[in-house]
Amino acid sequence: MKAGLLAHIPLEAFRVFDAACRHMNFSRAGRELNITQAAVSRRIKGLEDHLGTQLFARAGKNLSLTPRGEKLFQRVRASLDYLEESLEPFRTGAGQSISLAASGSVSHLWLGPRLRDFARDNPGVSIRLVTVDSPADLASENNDLVILYSAGEHPRWNLTPLLAEELAPVAAPGYIARKGLDPATLAPADLAGLDLIDYERFNANWISFRPWLERVAPETFRRRPLPRPHLTFSTYALAIDAARSGDGVALGSLDLIAAELAAGTLVQLGGTSLVTGYGYHLGLPKFRTAPPEVLMLHESLLASRNAA
Repeated sequence: MKAGLLAHIPLEAFRVFDAACRHMNFSRAGRELNITQAAVSRRIKGLEDHLGTQLFARAGKNLSLTPRGEKLFQRVRASLDYLEESLEPFRTGAGQSISLAASGSVSHLWLGPRLRDFARDNPGVSIRLVTVDSPADLASENNDLVILYSAGEHPRWNLTPLLAEELAPVAAPGYIARKGLDPATLAPADLAGLDLIDYERFNANWISFRPWLERVAPETFRRRPLPRPHLTFSTYALAIDAARSGDGVALGSLDLIAAELAAGTLVQLGGTSLVTGYGYHLGLPKFRTAPPEVLMLHESLLASRNAA
């Protein structure tokens, strides 16, 4: 819609049009807006005249949207929803909204149940979860709290260890049974004959299967080629989901998948693991004071770490 045309249309007409579309009845729309049925009809007619198109098809008392009316309704509804959401922080008595940034893998594998618990216990606090894998976006100071993959230091965030990174191969019980494996005795060299599930590394510090094998069994894989992955996914969470489904062996970050290990949906293979010195850290901003609600969520997530 051109700006020149919009300038000549009273914005109230779009609110009336939205109510008429939702009720498909001018009288009920009028009651919602505290205006008469005739006033609704006049505003709809004025909107149609401004746009030069019919928005409603009228058959006696029955109303239906024309194709152009349906298209306009979708856009008006989306705009009103966006405006309502944008005004929420300014509403008197509105609860504090917390912006928490975490990677897709942390959000999917660990964070979700803990946020649900916090929301249940703190119904007045709204949480906006920013799920992003870019290190720069994760560490943006637009966020109130962050979960960063780190060795423990960051110039803009005070970091507290949340989940240490200890990596070991894991598989589903069904895959273990199908391959006739003994999880207690499996050695790194045995992995070469299995269906390895890997993920794409977008961070130089992430460890996938091949560097893991080079570190935990350097003598073995100095004399023989490193195995190629059977499946490679774009994210770590997808690789873990595939292992849980019985598609093969993934490299499990043991703290991150502790719930799956405890439930038995994934089983650690062998006793060899690698502690990388990295992990997931919960960050509070260094250069501004966090509101009480942010500190409550920070405390809650640390407590759930300790409980796990």
